[in-house]
Amino acid sequence: MDDLKHEIAAVAARLVVDEGLDYGAAKRRASEQLGASARAKLPDNDLLEAAVREHIALFHADTQPRELEALRRLALTWMERLAVFRPHVTGAVWNGTATRCSDIYLQLFCDDPKSAEVALIDHRLSYQARTVNGFHGAPVQALTLLCPCPELGENVGVHLLIHDHDDLRGALKARADGRAPRGDHRALLRRMAEEKLGA
Repeated sequence: MDDLKHEIAAVAARLVVDEGLDYGAAKRRASEQLGASARAKLPDNDLLEAAVREHIALFHADTQPRELEALRRLALTWMERLAVFRPHVTGAVWNGTATRCSDIYLQLFCDDPKSAEVALIDHRLSYQARTVNGFHGAPVQALTLLCPCPELGENVGVHLLIHDHDDLRGALKARADGRAPRGDHRALLRRMAEEKLGA
């Protein structure tokens, strides 16, 4: 059974890195591609993240660091623009596994949930609104923009997940493994500097 979980993780990692699928969709598609039973236990996100890192090291080691840096710089630009909403970056751009197929996920913590949308309208920015699950599992509004990334020469999806200001305290709690699940502008800059020193 563990062998199957690792096999699903390996296939899902390729879908995440090469096709830009999110973890949930990648695990489901990988399970289908492998003909696993509907009751088969899927790998958890930690196992999938380890498989993603392995896939990047094997197949994208020469291109991924530059792509990650470009996406992080674009994320920093948007975090500066949206500073009033206390933006925190999460997902692959934060944890260092992003490639040119990855989107940017910013969690905004707003006093008024409509204020971020109003800000986009005021700046005449086109976006799509939908409802997704937030980090507590409760539904939150997501505003999605398609933004040019000159360093990559293509457009990148930027997703703004709107949380209540009071959720910020809980958002800063470390994961079970001690790692932070998200970071603000300063934390991302610090992470980039640390990774550059460690390279």
